[in-house]
This record gives sequence, structure tokens and C-alpha cells, in this order.
Amino acid sequence: MSTPSSSSSSIWILSNMKLQFFTRIKRFLQSKATRKRCDISDQSNKEKTITKQNKAEKIEAVQVVENHKEEVEVEETEILLQKTVKMLHFGSWEEKEVAAKEIECLVKDDVKVRKLITELGVVPVLVSMVASSVVSRRRAGLTALIYLADGTYTNKAMIVEAGILSKLPKTIDLIDNSTMNEFAELVLSLSSLANTQFPFPSLNFLPFLKDILKIDTNFDTKRSCLGALYNISTMLENASTLVSYGIVPILLELSLVKEISEKALATLGNLLVTLTGKKEIEKSSMVPQNFVEVLSWEDKPKCQELSVYILMILAHQSFDQREKMAQARIVPMLLEVVLLGSPLAQKRAMKLLQWFKNERQVKMGPHSGPQTPRFAMGSPLNQRDSKEGKNLMKSLVKQSLHKNLEIITQRANLNGESSKHKSFVVSTSSKSLPY
Repeated sequence: MSTPSSSSSSIWILSNMKLQFFTRIKRFLQSKATRKRCDISDQSNKEKTITKQNKAEKIEAVQVVENHKEEVEVEETEILLQKTVKMLHFGSWEEKEVAAKEIECLVKDDVKVRKLITELGVVPVLVSMVASSVVSRRRAGLTALIYLADGTYTNKAMIVEAGILSKLPKTIDLIDNSTMNEFAELVLSLSSLANTQFPFPSLNFLPFLKDILKIDTNFDTKRSCLGALYNISTMLENASTLVSYGIVPILLELSLVKEISEKALATLGNLLVTLTGKKEIEKSSMVPQNFVEVLSWEDKPKCQELSVYILMILAHQSFDQREKMAQARIVPMLLEVVLLGSPLAQKRAMKLLQWFKNERQVKMGPHSGPQTPRFAMGSPLNQRDSKEGKNLMKSLVKQSLHKNLEIITQRANLNGESSKHKSFVVSTSSKSLPY
């Protein structure tokens, strides 16, 4: 008969055996599951590797096909290029026209071909075609040169050196508007060489641009001509030549044409910093009235900025010009610019207003605009003149703002708030200016 202690011991042994058995079963199942997961992971990695390899092979195959296509296209382009150049050099005039049109298509969207084809000597032939009296031949050569000159300094230089500027028509009477526009476009493109210090052989083509600007043609053509003149005027040594060809009066006239005024004003600004150009501009009866009028163009902020800049140069050390500006009622216009102009135009207008502030007492300084005479601080003369100047300016500001308030309100699109705006401007007008 077993004792209680032996019975409990056997139960404990049995329970321990069961625990060990189940532990081993659990470990077995866990290891099996782990192996299964590893097998699945390995299989998944293999599938991913195969997929990546397949994708890489497909991409490589596509690249091979694309490279092959590019090689074929390059070969076809080279063959066509050789054929076109040969036709241009050795073909009849009719074949040369066809070749020039083909060159236009070849170089239109490919800069590499544009550079390559000029090395094959096509430029002189195309320039000779531009000088032809046959309209179709001239147009074909002209269009091809426009595309060849686009975006490449070397090509532009080669075209100029080939004598294109001397081939421009001596008269524009027999040129249609379309051809005239293309000539202007080509000259504009070539004139950008002036910004690279390229030495133009001659400016004898200026009368051609002048004649186009004088006739009634489209704004695009005139804009191209003005752009060419602006590029040429950036070289200050060209100022005397531009003046001698009578360009200044035309620029002054076109400065009042809103559609093309910006380039005309910019060119005048370049000429104005030279002694020859400034003298020619100052003696015109249109100065400074034209520039004062431009100040009212709130829809043309760039023109306003250029106009104020020109007026500042004209007013500098020139009592006569300041008198003319005062007679042209420049102060109300400057006040409008200060209130409604662009930040740059406002800054320049404020400077001019400071110059006009105490015009009766000021004198010109050697390196700036009018400056207030220097008196000892605290002297009766200084205090009296300063007080009178401030009262005069305040009165002028208020009168000018009252007279022009309705115009300013309309231009600023503040209809319906006229009375509120008026009271605000009048009460703060003296604080708006840097006095």
C-alpha cells in the first residue's frame, strides 16, 4: 500500500512528463512554422528578384530599341543633312530654295544640328540668297538664317561676318509686311551681339530700321526694330552714330505709343547718359512734356519707372529743364506716382519732389540734385526759409491732391469710397512724402 508521499510524487512526475511533452510539441510546431515562414520569405525574395530581373531586362530591351531608333534617326538626319548641304552648294537656284527650307526644318528644334550645319559653310550661300531680288528665294534664305541665329553666339557672329547687314534692302518700298517683319526679327537677333562686345563692322543698317519705324506697320515689327536699337545703344560709343542718323526724334515720338513705348524709353535712357545724346534730347520740343505725360500711365508701371528716371537725369543740374517740367505740371503727376506707382517709381518720384520742394532757395550740388543752401543752424534766415518752404509745400500738396483726387480715385478703382479716401489723403498727405 502506497503512502501519500509516494502518490503525490508520482503525480508530480506524470505532470512533469506531460509538461515536457507539450513543450517539445510546441517547440516542434514553432520550428515548423518558422521554417514555413522562411520558405515563404525565400520564395517571395526569389520572386521579387526574378521580377526585378525581368523589369531590368525589359528596361534594357526598351533602351536598346530606343538607342537603335536614335541611331537610325541620327543616320537619317546625317544623310538628309549631307544631301541638303550638297544641294545648297551645287544645286540650281530652285534647288537652293528647297535646301534652305529643308535647313529651316532641320535646325528649328535641334541646337546641335544648328551648330553643325553652319560648320558646313551654308551661311554665305544663305546670305547671298537674302540679297536676291526674287521674293521666294529671299524669304527662304532669310527664314533659314533666323533659325540658325537663334540662341547661338557663334552662328550670329558668322552671319554678321558673312556681310548680312550690308545686304539689307536700301529701301523698304518694295518689301511686303511679312518680309519686313522677318528682316526686323533677324536684325534684332544679331544686335544682341552688342551685349557681348562684338565689334559690328558698320551701323549702316540704321536707316533701314529708321524707315520701318516711320511707316505705319504692325507693332511686332516696330518692337523688333526698337529692341535692336536698344541693344545697340547699350554700347555708349554708338550714341553719336544713333544721333547722327536721326534716331532720337523717332524715339521721342514712339515713347507716347503705349504698345511699344517701353523699349523707346529704355533706349532714350541709354542715350541720355552720354553728352551727345543728352544734348540731342534736351533740344527737342517734345522734352520734357512727353515724359511727364507718361507718368499718368498707371497701367504701364515699367514705362513710369523709365520716365521718372529720364526726368531725374534731365533735371539734374539743369534749371531750364526744371522750369519746363514745372510748366508741364509735373508736381501733380509725381504726386500720383508717389501714391499709386510701383515701389521703384515711387522712390524716384519722391526724389524729384524733394528737388522741387524748395526750388526758389536751392542750388545744384556737384554730384546730386538740387540741395538746400547751407545756413548756420538756428539763424533767423534758416528758420524763416525752412518754415516758408514747409508751408508752401503743404499747400501745394493739398491743392494738387484736391484737383486730381477724382482721377486718382478712378484709376485706383476705389469708386464708392471717394469721400473717405479724400479725407484720408488730405489728412496724411504731408506724412506720405519724405520731408
